[in-house]
Amino acid sequence: MNLLLQPNWQTPHNTFPFPDISIADIEVAIKEGIRIEAEEVANIASQSTPPTFENTIVALSATGQILEKATTLMYNQLSACTSEELEQLAERMSPLLSEHSSNIMLNEALFARVKAVYDLERLEPTLQEEDKMLLEKTFDGFERSGATLDSQKKERFRAIKAELSKTSLKFSQNNIKETNAFYLHLTDKSQLKGLPKSQVDQAELAAQEKSLEGWVITLHAPSFVPFMQYSEVRELREQLYRAYMTKCTKDNEYNNFDVCRKLVNLRMELAQLFGYPNYATYVLKNRMAETPDKVYELLENLKIYYFESGKHDVAAVEALAKEQEGKDFTLQPWDFAHYSHLLQLRDYNLDAEMLRPYLELSNVTSGVFNLATTLYGITFEENKDIPVYHPDVKAYDVLDNDGVFLAVLYTDFFPRTSKQSGAWMTSYQEEYIDDKGEHRPHVSVTMNFTKPTKNTPSLLTFDELETFLHEFGHALHGIFAKTRYKSLSGTNVYWDFVELPSQFMENYALRPEFLRTFAKHYQTGEDIPQNLIERIRKAHNFNAAYACMRQVSFGLLDMAYYTRTKPLEEDLRSFEHQAWQSVQLLPRMEEACMSVQFGHIMSGGYAAGYYSYKWAEVLDADAFSAFMERGLFSREVAKDFREKILSRGGTVHPQKLYNDFRGRPATIQAMLKRDGLQLPDQ
Repeated sequence: MNLLLQPNWQTPHNTFPFPDISIADIEVAIKEGIRIEAEEVANIASQSTPPTFENTIVALSATGQILEKATTLMYNQLSACTSEELEQLAERMSPLLSEHSSNIMLNEALFARVKAVYDLERLEPTLQEEDKMLLEKTFDGFERSGATLDSQKKERFRAIKAELSKTSLKFSQNNIKETNAFYLHLTDKSQLKGLPKSQVDQAELAAQEKSLEGWVITLHAPSFVPFMQYSEVRELREQLYRAYMTKCTKDNEYNNFDVCRKLVNLRMELAQLFGYPNYATYVLKNRMAETPDKVYELLENLKIYYFESGKHDVAAVEALAKEQEGKDFTLQPWDFAHYSHLLQLRDYNLDAEMLRPYLELSNVTSGVFNLATTLYGITFEENKDIPVYHPDVKAYDVLDNDGVFLAVLYTDFFPRTSKQSGAWMTSYQEEYIDDKGEHRPHVSVTMNFTKPTKNTPSLLTFDELETFLHEFGHALHGIFAKTRYKSLSGTNVYWDFVELPSQFMENYALRPEFLRTFAKHYQTGEDIPQNLIERIRKAHNFNAAYACMRQVSFGLLDMAYYTRTKPLEEDLRSFEHQAWQSVQLLPRMEEACMSVQFGHIMSGGYAAGYYSYKWAEVLDADAFSAFMERGLFSREVAKDFREKILSRGGTVHPQKLYNDFRGRPATIQAMLKRDGLQLPDQ
């Protein structure tokens, strides 16, 4: 029996029965799901009754449930637990899914009904706020999917969507394979100079997993990042950095140069089909920023406030390097993390390894969960009866403050070759309400944290603590969802608003009141020392301006690609350099190319949207200042934040949501203050 074809499963909360679903089942379910949804859509389009909001818009939002389950499983597993067989399936299904989507969105009879409801509502408004948002989102979806184009442009639109789907998948697969293909095999103890014991243990474990003697350093973050910070062997740092920054640039089947050009040019052509000058203008129509000019205004403001301080950050690191290595030493990109670490150690007596013993993963998990309990009254209970897709994964029942079931939360913490790098939150089931009642969400947080070894449990860095809080903030956005329609639920919001709940949670990492609730030495049980907390707080703004400029450079690169009005034919390395040279603070490595591995803007959802992180940072700092003013753990403010932001999803324009919560629009002052900068005199 193919469980994906069944409406319900004999699992707690109707969660995915992962072990009982094969890749062959997914393929069958996708094909059958396409057939069934096509019939559902045809029935809506061919109704003889006049179009209404319920019989057309709501009915359309409820189609495709089998297909949604199958594709949700496929795409989530491609990121978290992939295989050659699954990747091959995705390649086969990609054109079918693209064609199916186009068949719906280019169905003229269906669009005529949608447009009739939309036009009537504009003439005689009767709908409630959430219903109106669903109608507007549905109409806009059709319009932006080619429904208003002439027949020739419709066919070209269909072809572009199919190519984008296939090419995005190719980009991601190349990136994963190149990341996994390289490793630094160390066989001499002298090559480990400077590495802390935790890193050495990890490297030894990585070697054992490859049946090798010695130690292995990989391009995955828990291996790459600390090696670049701690290794005293400059030649190895350079070798590892060059390997990382030249991923997907080699003369092999995983080269992404042409793939990137194709993605950029297809998106430009798609936008121009609709009469937009470029892809950024097309995308930003449905963003808080609204126009490329406003994005550039944000990036330019950040440059004004942060660039000079960023130069000072780099100069201080270079000065220390010259003190240690001689005045002729030239700081290179593979040196920056190492000498930054040494400078932080000198000026603040702080090192990531000092914190690890107090950030044992199970304690951190309890601390993060208890923070949600303190703020919102919700609780987390591990449920071992919920099936999981990998032994590393845990599943929890999330209960509301009255004990009523609220959501399922999956946690997946450790790197593996079948998992993409980075960290993310995703949903296996969105919250929504239908004639059967309310369906509560199933959400997942997926990370790549430092793994336990034979000698120690998983001990996190402070950055990993912040990552946990970030993804958990996204999870709360999904967990608290309370909307009627799944397409407006949880994180289904404007892209430059979605990072507010996640970045908001990161603020707690620096609060002693939070750290003291869980940060205890994993061996002795002693609390994290007060003087160590103070050093963390004082060092928080260390290199903050440099980090901001790095984010601005990524935003400028993104906008450079997607404000183009002519096809991209240039060498990508040169294009990159031109795009971000005005804010670059480190020497350029000629062979390096970020674009070919920059999944956010090439294969992810951040094309013409990378600025969103900084846009949302203005919001999160301003929002957190409400807690600073009225109480760090204020239940009253948290209730407001939950009810006015987290539970509302995309049912209301995000600017209105934020204004309702804060009583005014956000200002940049709170972010500047948090980063140790001040506004210039007005």
